Amino acid sequence: MRLATVPVTLFTMVMGLCGFTLAMRAGETAAGLTHLASGAAHLLTLAVFVVVAFAYLAKALRHPGAVAEEWAHPVSLAFFPAISIALLLFAVVMLERAPGIAHALWLIAVPVQLILTLAVVSGWIGSRAFQHGHLTPAWFIPAVGNVVVAVAGVPLGYVEASWFFTSIGLIFWLVLLALVMNRLIFHDPLPERLQPTLVILIAPPAVGYLAWLSLVGEVDAFARVLLNGAYLFALIVAVQAPRLLRLPFSLAHWALSFPLAAVTVASFEHAEAVGSAGHRLIGYVLMLVLVAIIAGLLWRTGQGLRRGALFGG
Repeated sequence: MRLATVPVTLFTMVMGLCGFTLAMRAGETAAGLTHLASGAAHLLTLAVFVVVAFAYLAKALRHPGAVAEEWAHPVSLAFFPAISIALLLFAVVMLERAPGIAHALWLIAVPVQLILTLAVVSGWIGSRAFQHGHLTPAWFIPAVGNVVVAVAGVPLGYVEASWFFTSIGLIFWLVLLALVMNRLIFHDPLPERLQPTLVILIAPPAVGYLAWLSLVGEVDAFARVLLNGAYLFALIVAVQAPRLLRLPFSLAHWALSFPLAAVTVASFEHAEAVGSAGHRLIGYVLMLVLVAIIAGLLWRTGQGLRRGALFGG
């Protein structure tokens, strides 16, 4: 593996594993189990987080031109906020076991998230010409990152900042949802390598539900709209799943992990908040699917690394 070939999309693996850890923890809590499995997932997430962060930092220092090329690419541009989202999610993961570390990570991640959001949006509306084919569900990533701020921000006491970022995320989600659906319906199909990003449609309403619940403190009508919107997109993706799973493996398949983890956590949180056994059952079913997907992704990623074909170059 050459450092210059390490892609920014690798941070979606960290996002997925953070989400998996949180989903496992929520499932264990719902079942009255100890946090043994989620503890193991936490350690795996930490190891992957460190490796990915150092690898991309080394790439930025030794091959800044390669990073600049990714930034200039109309598709990979949207993946750069995955860096700050990974930090934010890891802050959420650490919140229970090491609140001091979580606080420090959150304080680092939030300004980075704001800078990357402004930079990406400025890139979208700047002098660069984008074509309809450049628009993919990956463009939701900057919006999702802003909503994640509240999930750790409210418990840490940053309520107003959490409202600010949640507002940004929800507004951009609605704008991008219209654009992305227009692109998917009226234009050419997504390229094969980007088709797994369809699963990202689930993430904004699922994470939005968790952020809204943190901010409002109760399940209101809007929270229910968000959760059921996430279920709708999950069903749409489920219809497409057989085709997505037959595609040649690439790092884009890690896009399957975080959105599914987010709707799993949201299901368990809703079940706890309203005492719904049905939503708890949905959470368990989603948890089983998530475990299978994470296991498959780790296996295929390991195979790709052994063959030296995962990153190319």
